[in-house]
Amino acid sequence: MQRKFMWIGLGTAAISAVIWTGNAAYATPAVGYVSNTIAMSTFPAFDVFNESIPAAGSGGQIWLSWQKTIGNSDVYVQNNAWDPGGDTGWHSHPGHSLIIVTSGTVTDYEADDTNCTPHVYTAGQAFVDEGGDHAHIIRNEGTVQATTMAIQVIPSGAARRIDVNNPGTCPF
Repeated sequence: MQRKFMWIGLGTAAISAVIWTGNAAYATPAVGYVSNTIAMSTFPAFDVFNESIPAAGSGGQIWLSWQKTIGNSDVYVQNNAWDPGGDTGWHSHPGHSLIIVTSGTVTDYEADDTNCTPHVYTAGQAFVDEGGDHAHIIRNEGTVQATTMAIQVIPSGAARRIDVNNPGTCPF
């Protein structure tokens, strides 16, 4: 009886190894890219609304901002660096990221863009990664190191980064 459980355990381990290896073969790991967590904390549920309005065609305003969560959120501050030619690999995040380019140039490609349109950002520029089921890759197509700082808001306990398969929408 003890042998039977040992063989079942070994068989399960072998099947798990095959399944894990099979999935990993299709993921696109980062190359020449490092991400370091500078700070992380968990926030309780929050409901924040800012405003500004008027605008109606004249001299301005309309700045709305709304963030509402139900349940705890993990908030990360990430320092990211790419060597020339480096990339993040195709990936997603369960929540959104606010990204500021601090040096060099990064190029963002969206998994659902069949035209593989490059979105180029240089030092001092910023962009938002919407997260959720949205996947992307960020590359350094320049000749010097590129760096960014990112603030990410995700559901508490969720994986901060989720590697995904190459969507086949870009030639790389």
